[in-house]
Amino acid sequence: MAEAEEPKKLESETLSDPPPAPATPATSSEEKPAVEEAPKEECKEKSEEKAPESADESKAIAIVEKPCEPAEEKKSKEVSDRDAVLARVETEKKISLINAWEESEKSKVENKAHKKLSVVGSWENTKKASVEAELKKYEEKLEKKKAEAVEQMKNKIALIHKAAEEKRALIEAKRAEDLLKAEETAAKYRATGKAPKKLLSFF
Repeated sequence: MAEAEEPKKLESETLSDPPPAPATPATSSEEKPAVEEAPKEECKEKSEEKAPESADESKAIAIVEKPCEPAEEKKSKEVSDRDAVLARVETEKKISLINAWEESEKSKVENKAHKKLSVVGSWENTKKASVEAELKKYEEKLEKKKAEAVEQMKNKIALIHKAAEEKRALIEAKRAEDLLKAEETAAKYRATGKAPKKLLSFF
């Protein structure tokens, strides 16, 4: 009986005594130094967790630190992104300026070439007009010379024809004269009954 009562007594004593509260390292100031102050830009988020309540309703607070991106890295990332955007904008601006310059230069080249082509066309037309005028003048001169030469040839032909006609007239006159003389001589010979001597000489 005594042995049966002793376990019951011990059991009752263990049930009546509350368990000791666990010592948390966060509450003791001697074991863990105070939490350092965060930099100008907070880089850590703190959350509080409640430990399970003990019999004497003591609370234990545990600080859980969640890592976040460092402020310097975040700032440098923003700066790099901003620099990239500025660089892209600057590049696009330079490309736009280059394209505008190219178009301007091409326009200048086209205008310059057009002016030169206009000058060449005007020079060509002037030279052609001058040569054509000179050719026309030369043709007129040739026509004048040709007309003069034709006139001279016609005059020469007329003179030749006149000379020929004069010679024909002299020959005709001489023939008529000789015929008349022959007829008169023949009549004289008939009247005298004598034969002409010259005719006998032919025999």
